Parts: sequence; structure tokens; C-alpha cells
Amino acid sequence: MKPFLQEVAEDLIARFGKDLQHCAIIFNNKRPAAYLQKYLADEIKKPFFSPSFFTIQEFFAAATNYKIADFYLQFFVLHKIYNKLLFEEKLETISSHKFFPLAKIILSDFNQIDSDLVDAEKLYRDLEDISVINKDFDYLSQEQYEFLSQFWTSYSEGKHKKQQELFIKMWRRMPKLYKLFNEELKAQEYITNGYAYRLLAEGDINQQAFLKSFDKGKIVFVGFNALSSAEAKIFTQLQDSGSALFYFDVDRYYLDDPLQEAGLFLRKNIHQLGLKNVFPELSSLMTKEAHTVNVFKVQGQSAQAKILNNILAEEDDAAAVGSTVIVLADESLLIPTLQTIPTHRNGKAVDLNVTMGFALATSSIFGLIDLWATSQLEILQSNRLSYKNVEAFITHPLAGLSQKMRDKIQTALLVENVVEIDHERLLRQSGLFQVFYQKVDKPESVIVNLLNVLDYVLTRLSNAKALKKIDAELFVKTIHELNRLHDTFGKHIGNEEIPFIIYLVQKSLQSITVPLAGDPLNGVQVMGLLETRNLNFDKVIILGFNEGIIPKSSIGNSFIPDSIRRVYGLPVLENLDAISSYMVYRLLQRSVNINFVYNSLTDESTSGEVSRILKQLEFESNFKFNYNELNLSVKTQPVKEIKIKKEGNEFIQKTLQKYLDKTKVLSPSALTQYISNPIDFFFNYIALIKEPKEVSAVVEANEIGSILHKVMEYFYQELRSGEITAERIKERRIQVPALIQKAFNAVMFNHPDKIIEYKGMQKVILAIVNEYVSIILDQDLKQTPFNIISLEQKVEAEISFPLHGKEASVKIFGYIDRVDVKDGITKIIDYKTGSDKLTFKDIPELFNSDGKHINKALIQTLLYTYTYEQFAGKTCVEPNLYIVKTMSQDGIWFKSGRQNLAGDYLEEIKPEFLNELRKKLTELFEAPYFVVSAVPDNYKYSIYKTLFGK
Repeated sequence: MKPFLQEVAEDLIARFGKDLQHCAIIFNNKRPAAYLQKYLADEIKKPFFSPSFFTIQEFFAAATNYKIADFYLQFFVLHKIYNKLLFEEKLETISSHKFFPLAKIILSDFNQIDSDLVDAEKLYRDLEDISVINKDFDYLSQEQYEFLSQFWTSYSEGKHKKQQELFIKMWRRMPKLYKLFNEELKAQEYITNGYAYRLLAEGDINQQAFLKSFDKGKIVFVGFNALSSAEAKIFTQLQDSGSALFYFDVDRYYLDDPLQEAGLFLRKNIHQLGLKNVFPELSSLMTKEAHTVNVFKVQGQSAQAKILNNILAEEDDAAAVGSTVIVLADESLLIPTLQTIPTHRNGKAVDLNVTMGFALATSSIFGLIDLWATSQLEILQSNRLSYKNVEAFITHPLAGLSQKMRDKIQTALLVENVVEIDHERLLRQSGLFQVFYQKVDKPESVIVNLLNVLDYVLTRLSNAKALKKIDAELFVKTIHELNRLHDTFGKHIGNEEIPFIIYLVQKSLQSITVPLAGDPLNGVQVMGLLETRNLNFDKVIILGFNEGIIPKSSIGNSFIPDSIRRVYGLPVLENLDAISSYMVYRLLQRSVNINFVYNSLTDESTSGEVSRILKQLEFESNFKFNYNELNLSVKTQPVKEIKIKKEGNEFIQKTLQKYLDKTKVLSPSALTQYISNPIDFFFNYIALIKEPKEVSAVVEANEIGSILHKVMEYFYQELRSGEITAERIKERRIQVPALIQKAFNAVMFNHPDKIIEYKGMQKVILAIVNEYVSIILDQDLKQTPFNIISLEQKVEAEISFPLHGKEASVKIFGYIDRVDVKDGITKIIDYKTGSDKLTFKDIPELFNSDGKHINKALIQTLLYTYTYEQFAGKTCVEPNLYIVKTMSQDGIWFKSGRQNLAGDYLEEIKPEFLNELRKKLTELFEAPYFVVSAVPDNYKYSIYKTLFGK
């Protein structure tokens, strides 16, 4: 079917001929201008002087004698006046950052009031009761009375709530705010976009000097639908003076039917306002032409884009693909769409044009800007930076650090476990560090410092010839926007808070986009629904055709309630429905192949329901509908037994041999890990896959244990030279808080004497450790008097076991927390801060990897006992376990049933323990596989679960 703009081009040429150059062509958006120029060129077939092209905003702005103020200038002026009014009312003024969200709503309302020529004084007037309504609004219809009465009744009945009173006060100051705001802007030779509409509508637009340049031609308005009151008045004036022509893209299908919401505004334009359509003889393409509609119901947001391959695969040649548009009703689908559209079709490259552009907010450049902003906020707050922030910077691709330098810095910070880094320390580094971490000392420096960072990065990338085309365009547009903001902010930000200016800069930069490569007239076009206005395509694919997206479910934030909006004819939710319906119907009326794709899953972003517009088309149109449902089959992978084969694996055999050769030694924790879950031993001690060390302000459970061990070592260091008595413990106890801090610094920062200010969770950890120390010392008081033989002593011993019919041995080593002697009995003391237990079933079950009764603490303590006996040449050494969480109730002795593991019973158990240990060692070196325990609880806290399929 012939596109609408081609029909417009043919009529313009026939109507104006050579005088076409004197015409002004006005669109709602920039996009259609390129298409109309193409159709004019195709029709004229020779060089010609082009007419002037404008968007409606550009045209009206050019027709006024004022400059259009951007949002930030409007904000600063509004804030200044708002605070002035608060001061006059003897109320507390409001800061910029608190006023910002209010300002966005107020400015939007002001713009709408001006665009629709509403009397701001009347709209914001205080309507306290119905008598005021009757007096001042005698021109209202009964329905309008009801709207207004209903709104104010809620404020007139009963006592006002504080929120309502504040709202009413704000409403009362709005007329004055509106008036002073516009006066102040005009004094600076600026106006808002909406006020430009008002000025032109309330004056005689035909007298504007700018319009006289088109006297030899016409002012041509193409493809307009919903008009504001100002636009309607201006259009009417221009038509009455014979200066304007109107080309409405309309179909009788929805124009002549008063029930069709798609024709709501066009009926107003043509029938009520009397605007004359250049094409009066309308046909009904919606009913006369054949339309095939394919509906695709898919499950999941990204799945909507993934179906594009199937839809585009129907095309046989590049020419057909060239008349295809993919409309993203939900613009978050851009990236999945770009990832899915095929690059070739039938051996030919598929051209792609994305009008929506690539957002700076999704680029690494904005990532660096965002990181800079976060860093500056931290510097301003404490002159320190969090490790995570610094790590993010040194690993950022635009930081330009070599891998060697990154590793060097990260290793140094990890060793120190520095959670917060001094700002001065970073400034001492050269290159980008110095520029990036330069402190913003005043509001005016925010943009200057950020420009310095971007200039440094851009220069380095250019010199290294590593600058990508898309990044170059983003850099240019970002720097241009920052320079514009610098000029706009000017004298307005001298007294503002620096964090707020940083916030404004971030918000402004987030909206930057750059066009992706492509031809706007050929290839597959990807665009938003608003961009499709005036354009036609044979094949239309709309993604995200969900209720709540088309049409939108909200008109946006406003301080003007719905009932008041209806009274004054301001846009309401039904207007959005009509606009959305028109844009969809207009796009469909000249299309042959129509495809709607919607997400059937309900989540926080979509309703899971197809748009009501589709339901409407199904009910009333004669389109041919084909329904497709994408059901993604869920395949379950059968549970696979993961095991690591030892035999034939040279690396495993060599590593195991090192234990047999005594070049590697086994720790009690390594043995207990093998017993609990053999495959964990492989990953940890054979493959040497370790959990990455991280700098964190949060103290892990194992670190609390390390701090406690260190405190107890410090505590008894000076007392061990003599007998430990109750009096000596009580005297030493006074120093516990200082010892805890020393231990904390030693474990967390590798610096026992480091002086720091403890905060938040650190204070909590100190208090926990203090409580644990108190519990241990209370237990030790009960044991006094006793002697300490050693603290944190390293011990080694060999243990033999049968291997392949021969005898082999390994070396076991460990650090024993404490060795005491009391009443002639040597005791191994092991501190535990976890949920260990003193009970055990029997010795064989301790070593059963597929059993539920493994007691790691008992195995480790008995290993320490055996090792110490071999190391020190002693016998009858007794294991004691200090479980701080349960020690006061359960004691310190292991138990089997009711029998304590001590004395004769302990001596009976030791040979059995050694026998089972030897069997386990034989299994470690002789079993064909490293396997997973059959009991999930045995690897509940394993960091390797994903590696062995659990």
C-alpha cells in the first residue's frame, strides 16, 4: 500500500510546484522529515530547493522572541521563588535536593497549564466549600460540578490531616509561584516551552515576523492527532488566515465511529475545531485491504525478542526485509532485540537501523562517571574510600591499569585487609588516580573535575588508538552536555550542596543516547511506538504488546487531581488510551503483515495480559488472526554422579605422592574435610581451588574464632611462666578489652598495634569476643590451679598405614591451642566458637563418609592428642573441647552415651581411633575415585557444591 507520506509528497508537488521551497513542513517529531524528503526527491527526479522542516516545538520556539529555558534553569528559578514565598509566609525554606522531586511535578503541571491555556489563578484557587464552586463556576456543567464537589468534599469534612493541610497551603501559593516564575524567566529573556505556546495562542500568530518568511508558500502540518488547547487555537488562526494546510493520517474505520477511541482527537480536530483535512475523500483501508495478524504469546521478557528470528525468517528477499519495522513498546527490549536480529538473510547482509540509539547509561563510560560520583560522595563524607569502590575503579576497563598493576594493588590491600582507604594515599598515585580522586571542593568544580577525568581517559584512548566509534560518539556527546550544564548552572549553584550538584549531573547524563549505525530509509527499522508517527511499513512487529504498556496505566505524577483536570480539560488517563489506540491503528491501516508479541508471565514489570487494543481488534475487525504460543520445554538433567578418577591421572598421583614422600603434610582439618566429603579434599588440597580472599567490613565466623584464639594466646602469654591461679586470672582480666582490640587488629589488618576507630559491626564483634573470653576464663577459674605447657604450639608426627600390601606413612601437623597440666594429667585444650558437639556414637561412625555421625571436633582433638603424644613422648594425654556457646551447660569432655572420654575409657578408645584413621588413610591413597558423600549435611557448607553438581 502507498505510504501516507508519499501521498503527502505527491499532493505538495502538485499543489506548490516550484514554490514548495517557501513552505514550512511541521511534524510532531524529527523522524518523518527524512522520509518525506525521499518521496519528494523520488517524485521530482531532479535537484530542487527543499521546504523547511520543523518539529512543532522548534517551530513555535522560532516564532517567539524568547529563548526556551532548559529544565535546570527552570528548576533553579523555581526553587529561588518558592523559598522566597515560604519566607514571606514565615515558613522554613526547603533545600534544593528535597525540592527537586516536587519541582519536576510543578514544572510539568505549569507546562500543561500553559499548553492548554488554563487560567492558573482559577485552577489553583482555594475552593473550600461548595458555595465557592457555585459562585465562581456557574459556567460548569452538572458533571463538572460533581467532579469538583467530590474533590473538595474530602478536604471539607472533619478535621484536616497534617498532610492535607500542607497540600492545601502549597496549592494556595501556586498562583503566585506560577506568576513570579514566568516573570523571572522573562526578565532573563527565557520562557518555558508551554509558555511559548500560550504567548502565540493568546496573541495574533499571523503577525509573527518569523511566519512571514513563508508567505509565498504555506505552513503545512502533517500527521497531527491530539492537540493541546494552544495548538488548536494557533492552528485555527492559521487556517482562518489561509496560511496553513493540514494533512491528517486517518481512516474512516475509526473516524466515523464515535465509539472508536482511536478517532477521538481527530473527530475533535475535524468536526469540532473545523480543521480541514487536505485529503477529504477518505477510504477505509482498515476494512477494504487484507490484513494478516499473527499473535505470539511467549513466556518471559527477553523471550519476546528471541522470537524475531522466526518472524523474520518468513521473508524471502532483502527487499521485503527493507520494509519491516520492529516497534519496541517496551524499550527495555532493545538489547535482547539487537542480540537476536540476524545479520544475514539468504546470503545477503541485513541492514539495521536503530532510531532509539544507544544509551550512555548502559556504557562503560557512564559506569566510570557513576563510580567517580560515588567516590566523590565518600571523600566528602569521610575523606576515605571503601575498598569495593577502589577495587571497582582499578578493575574498570577505562582505568587503563595493566593486569600486573591491578594485581599488585589488590594484593597489597588484601594483605592489609583495608576496608577503607585514606583519600591522600590514593592522591599520591600517579596518572588517572590523581585526576579521578581529585576532591571536589566547591559546587562549581563538579563539572570541571568530571571533564578533567573524561578528557584524561579520552586522550589516553586516542593516543593508544583504542577508541571505538560508539565510545567516541558517547564521549563527545557527554562532554558537550557537561559544557552545556556548566553554562546553565552558572550563577545558580554557588550556595548549593555538592552532593546535589553531583546528583543533577548524573540525572542529566543518564538521558544521553547516540544513534547506532544504519540507514533511516532502508533495512530493518527498530524504533519506539512514538517514533512510528507518519511512517508506514508493509510488515510490522510490535514487541511488548502488554496491557499497562500499550496503553500506559498511569498519566504520570501531578499535583492536579483527576477531578480538577477534568473540570479544566487537562489530559486524563482516557486520553492516553485514545492516543495509544490511534498510533497502533494508524500503523496497521497500511500494513499487510502485522505481528503482536506479548509476555504472558506476570511479574513486577508486566501484567501478563495482552493489550486491550488487540482484544478490541479481535472483536470488531475483519482481520485474519493467527495465534501462536511459544512454550519453552523444560528439560531436567538426570542427576549425574560426579567423581574424580585417581588412576591414570598423573597430576593427582604426583600430588598424592608428595604426601607419601613427606614433602607435603596433612593437617587435621584436611583429614576431617576428606572424611566429611572426599571430593572436597580433591578440590581444596589436590586441585588447589581456593575461595578468593576479599576485603570486607563484615567479620566471618572463622575470623571470630581466630580473634578469640589470638586473645587467649595474648592473655596467657605472660601467665604461663608460673602456676595459673584464680587470683592471677582475675588480675589479668582487667586487660582483656585491650587484648581483644589487639587481637582484632592482628587478625583483620595484620597489624596488632594499629590504631583505629571501631564502628558499627566491629563494636559488635568486639563485644561478642569479650563474652566468649569471659566464658572461657570462668571455666578456667574452675580448673585452677593448673600449669600451661604451651600456647599455639606446632606439633608434627608420622602415622603409618597399609597401602597396596605395603606400609606407607604420612606426616600430620597441627597447631594446638593450649596444653595444660593439672593434677599430673596433660590436657589438650581446643577452643571452638561454632556449633560443634561433644557427643559421638562410636569410633567407626566418626570415619563413615556416608554416615550422619561425623564429629569433626572430636577427630581433630584426638589427632592433636595423638600428634602431641608422639611429639612430646607422653602418654595418657586427655582431649578437652571448649565450645564457648555450650560450655557452661555441657562441660568440656567428649561423651559417648553417659561416659566421658577420659581416663581408662579414653585409653581404650585411642587404639580403635588409630585403627580407623589408618583405614581412612588407606582409602585416601588407594580408593579409585574421590566421591561425594551420600549425606547432604556433610557438604552443606561446601564452597565446591556447584563443581560436583549439587
